[in-house]
Parts: sequence; structure tokens; C-alpha cells
Amino acid sequence: MDPMNRLTHLREILRYVPRFRDRVFVIAIDGAVVEDENFRNLLLDIALLRSLSIGVVLVHGAAHQILKLAQRTGETPTNIDGSGITDDATLQLSLFASNRVAYELVEGLDAADLRGATGNFLVAHPAGILGGVDYQFTGKVERVNTDFLLSLIQQGVIPVVPPVASDGEGCSYRLNSDVVAVEVAAALKAAKLIFLNTYPGLVLPAEIPPKAGETLKAVLARHPVQKDTPRLIRSVSVEEAENLLKEARELLPQEIAQKFEQSVRAVRLGVPRVHIIDGRLEEGLLAEVFSNLGVGTMVHANEYQSIRRARKSDGRTIVSLIADGVVNEELVRRSRAEIERQAGDFFVFEVDRTPVACAALHLYAAEGKAELACVCVDPRFENRGIGTKMMQYAEDQARQAGMGQLFCLSTQTFNYFQNKGGFSPGNPDSLPAVRREKYDKSGRHSLVLVKNLVQGLPPR
Repeated sequence: MDPMNRLTHLREILRYVPRFRDRVFVIAIDGAVVEDENFRNLLLDIALLRSLSIGVVLVHGAAHQILKLAQRTGETPTNIDGSGITDDATLQLSLFASNRVAYELVEGLDAADLRGATGNFLVAHPAGILGGVDYQFTGKVERVNTDFLLSLIQQGVIPVVPPVASDGEGCSYRLNSDVVAVEVAAALKAAKLIFLNTYPGLVLPAEIPPKAGETLKAVLARHPVQKDTPRLIRSVSVEEAENLLKEARELLPQEIAQKFEQSVRAVRLGVPRVHIIDGRLEEGLLAEVFSNLGVGTMVHANEYQSIRRARKSDGRTIVSLIADGVVNEELVRRSRAEIERQAGDFFVFEVDRTPVACAALHLYAAEGKAELACVCVDPRFENRGIGTKMMQYAEDQARQAGMGQLFCLSTQTFNYFQNKGGFSPGNPDSLPAVRREKYDKSGRHSLVLVKNLVQGLPPR
């Protein structure tokens, strides 16, 4: 790899570190991925996550191993993935295969200088009789032992959670590993849930189906087709994902449809980002987590429910919000009339319907650039991540408007924009001509900060 590319990749990673430090990632790894030649590289990627103080929990599948074991023993499993009926013979296959996969994971972690441990992290109960059919030894997660998991994470140990669990009375049950991963991620309030499987993510056809629904059309429009190849959908909101499951489920392989469905459930349970990627792709995990573009599909929560476009009637409130910043020469003075005239460029963050933060996004469409300006948070609401959400919202809006670069000007808070927003030092000569003219006339000699954007994609 070119040294400059290495440096760029390192900078990209470090930009995300403050966001994820001391948070937990739950990684759901399919059994087929464990047997792939990229498995060792994957463990090195996990080692990097741990070195960045990111807690990791592994939830593994075993369908691949169960199928291979059944072929050797001559058994006919009643259920491969833990979602159907599990008879006693299939349960025994599941227990044997799961133990084997868990051992390989712990052994692999040890080889990567990591500590791993498996155990009874879950309490299960029988799925019962569904639709008049007894599901026998298929189970449901009753409880996640979060204290046990967190204690291991705090000791630098990576918990390995299998897709089988007992009810505490000696009865074991087969579980679906995707469902287990969602339950564990929700219980741990994980920052991310990552599905590593043998598909690249959510792939939709190059041609838009004649009777495509509105959500499907909108998502396909954001992902232009290239040379008649199927479209890998890079990111969708949870609302879009729910609609896609209704409109286009028949277009998806069953395995991806299931993971997509569980992704929606995870977000609804409070996991802000869920990713579906091909675990056989070298450095795929790092590329997905530490870049805007990623390599798979991300389902994300709507983080902007408290953000709305400003109205002219917000002019007085915005003037009041920025007053201290103007006095301290952190912000440019803006009159109420000027703000009301540009109200369409402003947005505000509300708490109990009261604006407590503001920002503006000015577009320079001819140059493909946008300016983030007038970012201000009421001091009473600082250190709650509101400023970061405002920056991310502006970034999303700039991408959706087709802008290739976001820039901002700062005299005193440039460290904040660099550390929290991922901006880098730029040059006044790169400013749009009309903005450069205003810059020269102001005499503020602000530091120019820039951030290159990938159109249409929210931060990973």
C-alpha cells in the first residue's frame, strides 16, 4: 500500500476514535465466515478495535457447521438457523457445532494476543407452540446477563456468545444468532451492531421494478447504477428500511431479508447504527466502521428528530443564542433582519419545543461546496452532543444537496470542528469566489476548515 494511502487511512480511523472510545460494538459473525481464509485478518481488525478502547462482544452463528456435521453423520436437521422446529437430534448437532465454533473463536483471539471467553451469558425459554406447532427445543432469549458481559469487557476480555442457551434448569435450546445479537446489543446499549455474513449487504436490482413503491424508488435514485450491475445500498434510515421490507422483500435473499429485519428491530431497540457486510472481505470491518462510504449496508436511526428548519419567527431566539459568541468574537454578528432573510439556511435544535442550539448551512451550488456557519449551543445544554448532531445534520443535508465539500471558518473553536466534526485545515484560496470576497473584507483571518463529502451517505 502506498505510504500516503496508509496515512490517509490512519487519519480516517483516528477521526472516529473519540466517537467510539469506551463504547461497545456487538459483532455477529456467521459460521461460514469463521471458516473463511479471511478469518485471521478479521481477528486482527478486532484487535485494532480493542486497541482503540472499543469494547467488543462476538455473537457467532453455527448453521454452516451444523449442515456440514449433519452431512458427516447422516442426520437430517429439522432446523438450520434456529428459527424453525428443533428436535432432539438437531439440538445435539447444534450444541456440538456451537461448542466447536466458540472454541475456534477463543483460540483465534488468543493467537491475535486477545483474551476471549465463552459462557452462560443468556437465559432462554422454549419458543413453545406457535400456530399449533410445537417448536420443541427452539428457544427465545429471556434475559441477557449484562453484568457478566460488562465485567468481562471492563477486564479487556472479549465475550463469545453462542446461539444456544439454557433455562437454568438443565434444558438447552437452539437460538437464532441474529436475534441473539440484537438482544445483546440492545441490552449493552451498543454503539454498533455489525453483521458479518457472506453477502455484501442489501443489494437491489439495476432496473427499477415497474410497480416499485415510493421508498424503493427514492433509495434506488440515491444509488445510481453503474454498468447495469446490481446496486449495493450503502445506507438507509430505519423508516426507509421498514418500508423496503414491505415493498421489496421478494427481491432479497432470505438470509439478507432476515438480517435486514433484525437490523430494523435493533435500531428500534436503541442501537443507533447497524451494519451488514461481507465478513470475507479483507479489512472490510475497518472500512465499514471507519469511513463514510463503508463497504456494506448501514441501517441508522433518525438522530435528528429534535432538529428542524428555522422559521422567520425564530430570528429573535437565534440572535439571543449567538449573543455571547458575538461578544467573545467567536461568531460573526448577524442582525435579526439578516437571520430572518436567510431563515431557510438555518436550523435549530429543540428541547421541549424550545430552541437551544442553532447552525446554518449556506450552499454554493456552482462550486459544489457548502458552508457550515453560526454553530452555537446554549451553555446550559453543552456537553450533551448537541453540537455534534448539528454538524452531522448539516453534513447530511450538504450531501443530499449534492455538495462535494463542506467548509467552515473559525477563529477560536477550530479544535472542536477538527476533533468532533472531522474537519481538516484548508486554504482561503479554495473558498467560493463570493465567499472569499467576504472573507477578505471581514479582516477576521479565520482558519479555513474543510471536509470532503461522499454524496448521499451519512457518517458511519
